[in-house]
Amino acid sequence: MTIETDPKSMASRLRARLAEDGTGISHSRALDLVAAQLGYRDWNTLAAARNAPPHPITVPILRTFPGEEARRFYVTFLGFTVDWEHRFEDGMPLYQQVSRDGCVLHLSEHHGDATPGSAVRIEISDVRRLQRELAQSAVYPLRIGLDSESWGDDLTVPDPFGNRLTFHTPRPTPDNGNR
Repeated sequence: MTIETDPKSMASRLRARLAEDGTGISHSRALDLVAAQLGYRDWNTLAAARNAPPHPITVPILRTFPGEEARRFYVTFLGFTVDWEHRFEDGMPLYQQVSRDGCVLHLSEHHGDATPGSAVRIEISDVRRLQRELAQSAVYPLRIGLDSESWGDDLTVPDPFGNRLTFHTPRPTPDNGNR
C-alpha cells in the first residue's frame, strides 16, 4: 500500500472527505489541520520547516588501534553495523564507517586522523533501553551507570581506545509539540 504524505495532497483529501460528510472547511483550515497532525503549530511553520536547508551532517572520527577490538566493541557490543571499510592496501591502517539508529561514526587506525581519548555525544530516543541492552551483553562486563539531570539522561560508555561515547536522551519540555 502506498501512502501519500505530501501535506497539500493530504489537505485536499481531508477537505474532500469532510465535504462528503457535509462539513465544508476552507483550504487554509485544511492545511492547518494537516500541519497539526504532523506535529507543527500551523501551516506556515510546517512550510518553513520543509523549505529550510537540511542540517549539516557531522561525522566524528574516533581513533582505534589495529586488530579486531574495534569491531568487537562497536559492532558486537554496541550494536553498530559496518557500512564500509577502506584500506589503501593490505597491511595498511583500516578506516571504516559504522552506524546505528541514524548515528554515523568513522573509526580510524590512521595515526593522524584523531586522538585517543576523544568524546562524542550522541542523542538517542531511549538511553535507558540502551543501558539495559548493554548490561545484558556478555561481550564486555561493564556496569555503566546512568546520569540523570534536569535536561536528560546520559550514559557514558568508554571504548577500549580511551574514547568516551555519551548517549543522551533529553527530557521532554512543555514546548516539544511546537516544532
